[in-house]
Amino acid sequence: MTTTSHIHWFVVQNKPNAFRLAQKNLERQGFSTFLPMIDSTKRNGSRFIQSVKPLFPGYFFVGFDPETAPWRKVNNTVGVARLVTFANKPSPVAQALIDGIMARSDQDGKLMPPPTLKAGDEVEITSGPFAEFVATIEKIDAEKRVWLLLDFLGQKTRALVTSDQLALTA
Repeated sequence: MTTTSHIHWFVVQNKPNAFRLAQKNLERQGFSTFLPMIDSTKRNGSRFIQSVKPLFPGYFFVGFDPETAPWRKVNNTVGVARLVTFANKPSPVAQALIDGIMARSDQDGKLMPPPTLKAGDEVEITSGPFAEFVATIEKIDAEKRVWLLLDFLGQKTRALVTSDQLALTA
């Protein structure tokens, strides 16, 4: 997950449910990989199931120097569907985008919540029973617990969550 000046990052499309296999096989061949992950909550009947899933389902990043690396080997790697190319050449992703995602990720590539939440911010709840609800931050207490105001069935309702369950809305 570290970058150097000569490494450029490219997009790889993985085969269905094979992102870990593709990542492992690319790393075994000497390529750098970056698979940003995010917490997810899904409702299954009356239960909520927590999991970690790729930020960009079906895709991840591979890093190499296009001038010296045998980049055509990427397409022949087990778990990889294809290296995304334009005019039969790999096109690098903007370094600022990769740096921004890496800066917000922990060592394992898991996306961390934005560090600067404040009262009045509009946020989306990313996990827990209110997953996918949009709310307004009412206050943040000393233990970094976040009190939200949810518009729930036409009434404002208060809810208590932790900051790692939130994402700022655009």
